[in-house]
Amino acid sequence: MANQGKPAGPNTALEGMLERITYHDQESGYTVAQLKVRGKADLVTVVGHMAQATAGSILRLTGRWEMHPKFGPQFRLDSCRTSQPASEYGIRKYLGSGLVRGLGPEMARRIVDRFGKDTLKVIEESPRRLLEVDGIGPKRLEMIKTAWKAQKQIREVMIFLQAHDISTAYAVRIYKTYGEDCLKVVTENPYRLATDIWGIGFLTADRIASRLGFSAHSSLRIEAGLLYVLNKASDEGHCYLPYRELIGRCVKILQVPEEAVRQAIADLTAARQLVIEDLNSDPDHFQPDNKAVYPAALHLCEISIARRLAGLAATGGRPLVPDPKAALGQVQQRLALKLAPNQCKAVETALRSRPMVITGGPGTGKTTIIRAIIDLYHKAAKKVLLAAPTGRAAKRMSEATGHRAGTIHRLLGYKPGQGFQKNERRLLDCDLLIVDEASMIDTVLMHHLLKAVAAGTTLILVGDVNQLPSVGPGNVLKDIIASGILPVVQLREIFRQARQSRIVTNAHRILAGKMPLDPPRAGDSLSDYYFIQQEDPEDVLETVRTLVAQRIPQRFGLSAVDEIQVLTPMHRGTLGALNLNRVLQQSLNRSDDRIEHGGRRLAAGDRIMQQRNDYEKDVFNGDIGFIEAIDRPLRRVMIRFDQRLVEYDFTELDQISLAYAVSIHKAQGSEYPAVVVPVTTQHFVMLQRNLVYTALTRASRLAVLVGTRQALAIALKNDSPQKRYTGLRLKLSSHVTTGGARDASPG
Repeated sequence: MANQGKPAGPNTALEGMLERITYHDQESGYTVAQLKVRGKADLVTVVGHMAQATAGSILRLTGRWEMHPKFGPQFRLDSCRTSQPASEYGIRKYLGSGLVRGLGPEMARRIVDRFGKDTLKVIEESPRRLLEVDGIGPKRLEMIKTAWKAQKQIREVMIFLQAHDISTAYAVRIYKTYGEDCLKVVTENPYRLATDIWGIGFLTADRIASRLGFSAHSSLRIEAGLLYVLNKASDEGHCYLPYRELIGRCVKILQVPEEAVRQAIADLTAARQLVIEDLNSDPDHFQPDNKAVYPAALHLCEISIARRLAGLAATGGRPLVPDPKAALGQVQQRLALKLAPNQCKAVETALRSRPMVITGGPGTGKTTIIRAIIDLYHKAAKKVLLAAPTGRAAKRMSEATGHRAGTIHRLLGYKPGQGFQKNERRLLDCDLLIVDEASMIDTVLMHHLLKAVAAGTTLILVGDVNQLPSVGPGNVLKDIIASGILPVVQLREIFRQARQSRIVTNAHRILAGKMPLDPPRAGDSLSDYYFIQQEDPEDVLETVRTLVAQRIPQRFGLSAVDEIQVLTPMHRGTLGALNLNRVLQQSLNRSDDRIEHGGRRLAAGDRIMQQRNDYEKDVFNGDIGFIEAIDRPLRRVMIRFDQRLVEYDFTELDQISLAYAVSIHKAQGSEYPAVVVPVTTQHFVMLQRNLVYTALTRASRLAVLVGTRQALAIALKNDSPQKRYTGLRLKLSSHVTTGGARDASPG
């Protein structure tokens, strides 16, 4: 492409006629186009988001010049305003571009030859005059009128949205969501954008509403803000907020009187969007306003889980074998095992076809029990299904048991736009369902899982209750154990082989609030656990970098990118995930095949993590992948997840983050050959015993902690993890105490 001259600076206006479109993505609106600019002999390449870009349109752009390494100078647009062309040449290009169904280049030429510069006015105001043109009859005239009306609506929508500082990318999403009702929705209730459009939160919708003249005391605003506060609370793991706390949070964010928030709660409860539960249990000590405010969906999930688990507990199937003792002896002989008493208890409970929980830390034999139970059910010709919350956890389960396991979403047959295909009407076909890493299952997913479990199915939940709770709302496994509704086998004995691992022994010491043991000093043999003392956060950062980039790969033969995972308590700060990823990326990936997106660099070869469930792509929150290729002309990135290649448009890259370092919460259910964990007082607010325990138990071959023993001691003393507001334990307990376990009707 010919040189268009010297770049004009970071913020520039540009105006010209759209000569032709090289590429246009219908989904995102991303466009590569050629612009004819007055006074320039060569066409200008324009890239960015345009809605309904049409050759012949007059474009008024703002943006900046940049030099593409392959395609040369191009104009990266930030905003785009369109108007209809004025010249006969432009009108011919405009009408013949495919914009109007029924008109091609030849018919566009005939129309413009007949009406000249008045062509667009004729189509708009006197369309029947088009019958004067040879080749246009009544049928084609109707096609032209319909298409002209549709493109006019789209153009009006885009002009309106962009006038309110909504980017073209969001404008395209909004139009695709609401169609012809777009302007009506946005003007009547812009707060719907916060719940309906991915990427637009309450604060953005509130800004749009303010520009549209909505009062800060509007009931629409207060109700939307209240729902936003509850959604943020669910992101923190809560199923509800106490009434007073909810009001306090809303008043702080919305800056409105308390009474207005109380009215919004009442109105949303009447509309069945909220559910209020009284938390007073003792009539003699009644407290006003002592109640829980739930989003209706989460309240339904808690009720459903309690009723369905109670039903399973009350309708356990027939015993699998007549003589459990003999069966236990036979399975140990077949698998060459020697089960401890507590392990035998777990297997015997499963043989009685009772739903149950198996919980314990590393090295306590959970996998051995699962293998024995599976063998006995297969021996009895029973159908067994294995599942876990994430793909990585399911893969680990398969490798450990030798039997196929899948994610819960795949087990339930999730389909985008259709939901879970397995439910109370289409139950799972199995006699035994074993779910591993059950501490990761949140309230919503457990609700959907239990809906698909038939009465009489033996359900075994396996997990480590001492790990961090689920990323999503609820504390399901802990609440189930505390309620007493299911038999629970707690594994505490560490077996001889596991005792040889410093990772295992130190994990159990951490649970007991004791400082981890350092590796043996004698000999040159390598340990699987190390603590490196560093005081200054910058020194910790450099130590982490050299450990990952040099020392661990050289000493242990592990791949820096594939096999070493840095885990950190926080996202921000010197030792937060954001900065660690920046530093590690610079050390580990010097690829020139890179792009800048959202203030960060992404390059071919980068390790990334998916940040939300994307059912269309079949990729889920926490999945790890690697960037395979970056296709700039088509504005897409190809990412490999295991053996599957998944395409991401540039507009979808907010779904992923670099994953050289990830938060400890995000690492739940995963296991890595090596983990490196910074532990400093910089993370003071996050230092908790179960946080360090979870980080340490993610390592299979090597764990290295870097920081201060003071910070580690602070974490070990803090055995009071952040409270989660859930009502599941009480709902489950009520079924135990009232005999309600016999009620198996759906919630």
